[in-house]
Amino acid sequence: VLAALADEIAARKSASPETSYTARLLAKGVETCAKTHAEEAVETALAAVLRDKAHVTAEAADLLYHLLVLLEASDVKLAAVMAELARRQGTSGIAEKASRPKD
Repeated sequence: VLAALADEIAARKSASPETSYTARLLAKGVETCAKTHAEEAVETALAAVLRDKAHVTAEAADLLYHLLVLLEASDVKLAAVMAELARRQGTSGIAEKASRPKD
């Protein structure tokens, strides 16, 4: 489902911003896409704190959609993200974080 949605988002990039919400977001650039994604993340977290499963479900769907829009705006393919997750699979979160370069 996520791969199909990512493909649909990529296809909508060339649609008219007047008729496509996705095209409108993408036309506004990565900054707007990032801001919208962040807003959805906050809404998802707040729904979780309220322990409202239906609301969490709806907000999580919005969050995933907006993440895919942000990836498209950033020219990052979902396949690259999936490959990174696969690379990390089987590694403890503590070990994975410790292996990251220090800033």
